[in-house]
Amino acid sequence: MKLNAFQKTAITTVAATLFLILVGGLVRAAGAGLGCPDWPKCFGMWIPPTSLAELPAGFDESQFNVWKTWIEYVNRLVGVVIGLLITATCVLSIRYRKEKPTVFYSSVTAFVLVLFQGWLGGVVVKTGLHAGMITAHMLVAMVIVTVLLYATFEATSDLFKIRMEESFRKKMMWTVWILLGLTIIQLILGTQVREAIDVIKNASVVPPRGTWLENMEGVFPIHRSFSWLLVIAAGWMFYLMRKENAEGWVRKLGNLNVLLVFLQVLVGIGLNYLAMPRVLQVLHLVGVAIMVCTQFLMILVLRREEVVTSEH
Repeated sequence: MKLNAFQKTAITTVAATLFLILVGGLVRAAGAGLGCPDWPKCFGMWIPPTSLAELPAGFDESQFNVWKTWIEYVNRLVGVVIGLLITATCVLSIRYRKEKPTVFYSSVTAFVLVLFQGWLGGVVVKTGLHAGMITAHMLVAMVIVTVLLYATFEATSDLFKIRMEESFRKKMMWTVWILLGLTIIQLILGTQVREAIDVIKNASVVPPRGTWLENMEGVFPIHRSFSWLLVIAAGWMFYLMRKENAEGWVRKLGNLNVLLVFLQVLVGIGLNYLAMPRVLQVLHLVGVAIMVCTQFLMILVLRREEVVTSEH
C-alpha cells in the first residue's frame, strides 16, 4: 500500500522521537546534561563556543567542556527537529478530522505535549538537573512517542491484517496488557535507580563505578528481582503463540516482544556485572522505550474490530 504524506511523516516522527530518546541517553551517560548551562541559548549564544577563547563574559570557565557542550547542543537541535516533525504531523492530520478524528486529536495532543516538553527541558536545566525533573522529562517523552504511535497506527491500520480465534485473541490481549503494565512499573523503578546513582555520583567522595549497583540498597534489588516477572510474562506469551500457531503480525510482534524482554534482561545483567558501561546504560534506556512501543503496538493490532475468527 502506498503511504500518503501524513503516514510517511508520522512514521518518520515516531522513529525520530525514539532516536531523540537515544540521544538523551547519550547526553546522560556522558554527563553532558549541563553542557549548556542556560536555556534556550547555550552560553548565551545560539551557536555555542568551540573553545575557551570564544566563551562570552559572565560565564565560569570551569563550566565549559567543548565535548559536553556540543553533545547537549546536538541533543537540543534534534529536539527542535522533532518539534518541527510533530508540527508537520499535526498539520497533515487535519485531513483525518472527520474521517478518522482519533488521528487528528492524538496528533494535536502530541503537539501540545511537545510544547510542554520543551518548557520542561528548560526547567531541567534551570534546576541543575534535578533528578525528579529528569525523570519527568523522560516519562513525558514516552507519552509523546506512544501518542504518536497511536496516531500512526490509526492512519495505517489497513496494513495490519490478522486472522485468529477470539479466545486466543483475548488471552493474548490480557498477556500483553500485563506485560506492558510490568514494563511501565519496571521503567519507573529504573528511573528511581538512576536517581539513586546520581546521588552517588554527586557525593563528595565518589566510590569506584563498579561498586555503585552492588552496594545500592532499597530500590535496585527490587528492580533486579522484578525483571523475573517480565521474563515469566514473556515466556507465557511465547507459549501461547506456539500452542495456538500464531501467524502474521501477531507472531511477528509477539516474537519481537519476547526477544526484547530477554535482551533487556541481558543488558541489565551486563550493567550489574560489568561496572555499568555507558554504552549499556544507553541501550537499557532505548530498549525499554522500544519495548513499550512494541507492546502498545501489539495491543492496537489485537484490539482491532476487524479481527477475523477462524476454527482449527
